[in-house]
Amino acid sequence: MRTVIEINFDKTNELIEKFEKSITSPKIDKKKKLYTGIDLGTAFIVLAVLDEDKNPVCGAYEFANVIKDGMVVDYIGACDIVKKLKKQIEDKIGVELFDAGVAIPPNTESLDGGVVKNVAESAGFNVVDVFDEPTAANKILNLRDGAVVDIGGGTTGISILKEGKVTKVVDEATGGTHFSLVLSGANKISFEEAELLKRDFKKHSEIFPIVKPVVDKIISIINKAIEGSEVNEIILVGGSALLNNIENYIEDNIKIKTLKPKNPMFVTPLGIAMGIVEKR
Repeated sequence: MRTVIEINFDKTNELIEKFEKSITSPKIDKKKKLYTGIDLGTAFIVLAVLDEDKNPVCGAYEFANVIKDGMVVDYIGACDIVKKLKKQIEDKIGVELFDAGVAIPPNTESLDGGVVKNVAESAGFNVVDVFDEPTAANKILNLRDGAVVDIGGGTTGISILKEGKVTKVVDEATGGTHFSLVLSGANKISFEEAELLKRDFKKHSEIFPIVKPVVDKIISIINKAIEGSEVNEIILVGGSALLNNIENYIEDNIKIKTLKPKNPMFVTPLGIAMGIVEKR
């Protein structure tokens, strides 16, 4: 019998809600130092800014097609978007952003860690650290025992935690892009139309049966990753975790309590920023 101490998302959701509001209505104390989390996702690039007291200050995000399966495939395009988002935030708050952190899929340091760092530095950031994505996410989830599963656009990254320490990281190339490919083929529409369909929450109940094979693949990735580990709880983050009821379907099939916070797309960039604040 598994012992489950269900994680409390109150503080996490409060932080996310404050961040969402700060995107349109920034809150800044110009006496405090600012730290930026940069999340280069397959579907969205997100910048999240916290102050030295871990308060959300501002943020920006944009749909992007410059990352594939977690890797930067359009370096110039990625640089241009990060520069653009940085300027948007700076124009809103009247302060230049400098210190930042970035994140990459687990176990891809030798493949892409330097590239992601270079993208941020090209926009004028000083990169303080490079995190793996699910570990960064846990900076605001504070899960002690279990698995953080980051379902991104191109990959699913998993961190296994024991007593708050990461014991294993895994990354496989399955995510939201694969949802869109399946939807495109099933509905005989373009990939771009499928992306828009996927983001229509009112259509998720009819979308789910179509993308279920992809979710089943994600379940197999999770099962393989947690094999041999005592995982009592699974937390879903990442933009593709926005799919309605994905947490319930995964829980029903894996038989482990599975939860997700409010707007899981913003968990990783906020976690990256939080990690940088804690390093100062």
